[in-house]
Amino acid sequence: MNKNYYAVLMAGGVGSRFWPISTTENPKQFHDMLGTGQTLIQKTFQRLNKFVPTQNILILTNERYNELVLEQLPMVKQEQVVLEPAMRNTAPCILYAALKIQKMNPNGVMIVAPSDHWIEDEEAFARDVELCFDKCEKEKVLCTLGIKPTFPNTGFGYIEYEKENTSALKKVRQFREKPNYDTAKDFLAKGNFLWNAGIFMWGVPTIVNAFKNLQPTQYGLFETGIPHYNTPNEQAFIKENYPKAENISIDYAILEQAKSIYVLPATFDWNDLGTWGSLYDKLNKDGDNNAVVNSKVITQDAHGNMIRSPKDKIVVVDGLNDYIIVDKEEVLLIYPKSKEQDIKQVLGKVKNKFGNKYA
Repeated sequence: MNKNYYAVLMAGGVGSRFWPISTTENPKQFHDMLGTGQTLIQKTFQRLNKFVPTQNILILTNERYNELVLEQLPMVKQEQVVLEPAMRNTAPCILYAALKIQKMNPNGVMIVAPSDHWIEDEEAFARDVELCFDKCEKEKVLCTLGIKPTFPNTGFGYIEYEKENTSALKKVRQFREKPNYDTAKDFLAKGNFLWNAGIFMWGVPTIVNAFKNLQPTQYGLFETGIPHYNTPNEQAFIKENYPKAENISIDYAILEQAKSIYVLPATFDWNDLGTWGSLYDKLNKDGDNNAVVNSKVITQDAHGNMIRSPKDKIVVVDGLNDYIIVDKEEVLLIYPKSKEQDIKQVLGKVKNKFGNKYA
């Protein structure tokens, strides 16, 4: 295992579209969403740990999830859990992690990966990442993994690459925002567009210099903390200064402005597990196309449903088609799959009427 390899695991999101399982206090990355016996963060850690040493994996999360991380990843030390005292999007926390790694190893290369994605072929994932790592070690470039689109999805950003490029790693022409349906269809027809999976690789000096040049104010804020990083004084510095950071994504801050970015079309199946519908797509189905997690189910005239309950609970469903049925202690959700994007609004109504306890 290469001691120059580092991983930054992004585990701070709330995953509100997976309500009521995912809540502010216990988000989806800490749940066994697929019924495999492992939570999403455990699966992701294990996937990265195949080529990144255990001690070189940092977990970026909100300070309220510190105990959950340590409980679910007992092989991780407290100093590997990088705590954000405020929600500030992806750019500040990636810069913070990069500066911490730079102090440990100025020649390190790092991957930034979400903690809640589904990837089946982990060997193919490792090969793709190591191909990017190799380029990042030899050249001052930023790399990302792109997913070959299977349909005109309007929920993802896209990466346009230079069509004439015949090498495995393609030069990125531009990052494109989430399109409308017609634009997404046009992207697919052109053939040189990939879904942006939010998985990035780069040499530590390269990303630090990118921030220095493209986000000098943000860089200046975190640079003053360099003497404190990886010391007992780090938390005090971060508590005082992190909330001052601009709330900006890595895409806006760096990727859309940088010149030397390459994308590798992924050779593995991928799903961002962003909604109940995307989870349904990845689960095995019964003869009536119902996907079931944990429950013992009896169905009658019920087709295409996503059904989840506490382990071994008996669930009887009759006459429902294409619904999300999620039972969790004090909350029961029965909701059309076609309206799954509205679950965030439903959550808002629940908060307003019954308080934050259920959110």
